[in-house]
Amino acid sequence: MIAIIDDVLAPEELQRILTHFDRADFVDGKKTAGWHAKLVKNNMQLPSKATSTQELRKQVKEALIRNKLFQALVQPKIVHSLLFSRYEVGMSYGTHVDNAFMGKGEFWRSDISFTLFLCEPEGYEGGELVIEASDGDRAYKLPSGSALIYPSSTLHRVNPVTAGVRFAAVGWVQSLVRDPDKREILFDLDTARRSLFAKEGKTIEFDLISKSYTNLLRQWAD
Repeated sequence: MIAIIDDVLAPEELQRILTHFDRADFVDGKKTAGWHAKLVKNNMQLPSKATSTQELRKQVKEALIRNKLFQALVQPKIVHSLLFSRYEVGMSYGTHVDNAFMGKGEFWRSDISFTLFLCEPEGYEGGELVIEASDGDRAYKLPSGSALIYPSSTLHRVNPVTAGVRFAAVGWVQSLVRDPDKREILFDLDTARRSLFAKEGKTIEFDLISKSYTNLLRQWAD
């Protein structure tokens, strides 16, 4: 499932991140790429071990965890490996697939990838995030503070930036529910029960859907 989540970050949270970027030293993004991705990755990133980067990661994780749509869509077990990237004119990230596992010492699955857009689309040209699929490519360039979530199993790329600067945060989720089809079933059930509750309150129908949702989650969770 590919989905857009608007307003993940509040305006003041977004401004704090961008203010930090103004004085931050970015490093070559190839340092965090897999052996094959290094061939097509051309961007810059905040140093992963810097204290300030850890603080920004914490801020973004907290924003994601409190977002109800993110919770319902991905069933997060852990949000991990967050990176903050900068693309200047001429930079891009060619077609690649994300690693199945990430981390050092402790490894986490990458079930779902997400890109959190940190600058307005009119502030740069090019730089679209493109998800490649058998039925054609889909390009995304979202408002600042919005996130795109997509399966880590997909081929995807970032088109070359031709003007301005593109900032984004990217990260991955190990889900409680590994199978994407099962996550979609759970999302549909959760959406249906919440809609029913909003219209009619706690009815027997709501209780039965909640029972099915809860028992399927119990059965399918890793």
